Amino acid sequence: MSHPVSAPHRVPAPRATNRSRLAKRRFGWADLIIMCGWMSVAAAVSLYLASGGLASIVGAASTVTALGIVMGLIGTDLVLLMVLLAARIPFIDHVIGQDVAMGWHRRLGKPALYLLLAHGALVTIGYAMSDTTNVVAETIMFWATPDLVLAYLAMVLFVAIVVTSIVAVRRKFPYEVWHVIHLLSYAAVFLALPHQLSIGAVLAEGTAQRAYWIALYVSAFGAIVWFRFLTPTIRSLRHGIHVESVEAIAAGVVSIHLRGRDLDRLQTVGGQYAIWRFWARGVWWHAHPISFSAVPTRSSARITVRQLGKGSAQLAMLQPGTAVSVEGPYGIFTDRARTSSRIAIIAAGIGITPVRTLLEHSQPAPGEAIVLLRGTDESQRYLWHEVQALAARSSTIVYSMVGQRPAGLDTWMSAEALARGVTLRNVFPEILNSDLYVCGPQRWADLVIRDAKAEGLRDEQIHVERFDW
Repeated sequence: MSHPVSAPHRVPAPRATNRSRLAKRRFGWADLIIMCGWMSVAAAVSLYLASGGLASIVGAASTVTALGIVMGLIGTDLVLLMVLLAARIPFIDHVIGQDVAMGWHRRLGKPALYLLLAHGALVTIGYAMSDTTNVVAETIMFWATPDLVLAYLAMVLFVAIVVTSIVAVRRKFPYEVWHVIHLLSYAAVFLALPHQLSIGAVLAEGTAQRAYWIALYVSAFGAIVWFRFLTPTIRSLRHGIHVESVEAIAAGVVSIHLRGRDLDRLQTVGGQYAIWRFWARGVWWHAHPISFSAVPTRSSARITVRQLGKGSAQLAMLQPGTAVSVEGPYGIFTDRARTSSRIAIIAAGIGITPVRTLLEHSQPAPGEAIVLLRGTDESQRYLWHEVQALAARSSTIVYSMVGQRPAGLDTWMSAEALARGVTLRNVFPEILNSDLYVCGPQRWADLVIRDAKAEGLRDEQIHVERFDW
């Protein structure tokens, strides 16, 4: 490990107190988001029971059917919550960040699917009991109803989406294939809607239930249309972003220099990323989540990309003048998310990009930050010289750790550092009074977080930016 460029210095307490107050406010808003989610589920069930659902239970058949309806209402509510979490609503991004929002989105997937499968099974059984027939015959009867055929198709799509989202399965698909499959979730939700409005009296016209569900559908898909399509389109046209040049900075790594109008009005905070679409042959249909590697000025911006697949490899071939669409910026891997007086930063590989802009934007006081740059070999020193230059301006401590991890050991450190007895505690002496920012490959980052929690760091002190899908 290299020597630090300066010695630590204590940061004044009032600054830490202010950060703690802001963090508590953000956590309060996060709790409110969770509470609203649970309230929406409670409202869906309560409206059904209050609108005659409870009175309809008069025997075994109606009990099974009613239970199936409740399962369907909860499952559908969770699906619409998933849509809202994926809509990239600025308020949600500012409070919890897109990483957390999409984590919640993924965790809701399986419960929603199980509830919808239970809905289909229980309603079929309930109707079969009521008609004194068997489940197979009842299912055949359902297939004679066009709206129910669409509902069955929606169920098939939901199963495909959830199965392909399982990590072990997802890694078998190219990102492009997985992304197309995942986009079918919107189609699945719409295919399920007709049978909700036309079958039975649960969502009958003129009822509070129908008004609630229509409002929920409009809110969810209105957010998708506004925040993921209209707003990015308007923003991209306003700023007129295009490729100025593509600069190779290492084997398989390029910096894309961008030009545009009033790019400072994107209000990018150091550490954030955006969703980029490059309007060139072969890449225009693929949106790329890439961090800024320099804070935008009024007329310029820069992103740095490592070639991890066919899509990102084609970016190295972009020609000057290529039009660029931007969605964002997003993320709370920023100084705004801090809860403590100090910063501990660990970056590996291309994870250096948000760390570089974080340092550029936050301009830490002398001794306020300590940075550890990690690389497998010397070829992975992407932008390290820029980070070291930024650190020198603020007397920020910078260490580097280069080398392979030891075989057979579950560690994020190099074999040499491990042999020397390096730990998080001796790299970051004030780690318990610090916010830890970690950026790099997911498995590697998980090991850093494991060690950080073992040292006693709380979840709210740990900030992660992941670069896989």
